[in-house]
Amino acid sequence: MGTLNDQAVLQAIFNPDTPFGDVGLDLGEEAEKEEVDEDGVFPQAQLEQSKALELQGVIAAEAGDLSTALERFGQAINLLPERASAYNNRAQARRLQGDVAGALEDLERAVTLSGGRGRAARQGFVQRGLLARLQVYIFVSGELIS
Repeated sequence: MGTLNDQAVLQAIFNPDTPFGDVGLDLGEEAEKEEVDEDGVFPQAQLEQSKALELQGVIAAEAGDLSTALERFGQAINLLPERASAYNNRAQARRLQGDVAGALEDLERAVTLSGGRGRAARQGFVQRGLLARLQVYIFVSGELIS
């Protein structure tokens, strides 16, 4: 699952010592074909409201107010539960709160909803890869996070 671009990103995450030029993938035309209007299927008024809620959530998270951020992302999900973007954003807030399991659930949902294509899928794959790498580091170093 995933495009050549996704594979290149994951290659860079899981094998950081590999030079970018040595991943063996040509991302030119495939990456251009992949771009689709992910939001074109949603009613415009609901989409605008959902995006506004997500923006409020991002602003709250950046200010360190994770409970408000999670509330806004939850509202955006309730408004358009088939839109992947809010799941990605909520996953990030959950991760910052220490809820790795919840973050992984949201990322899986985002990737599923996006069909493994487009911006939301790329963000989901990258965040999943980073969480997996963090879990390996924690296991190896013996550190625990809550």
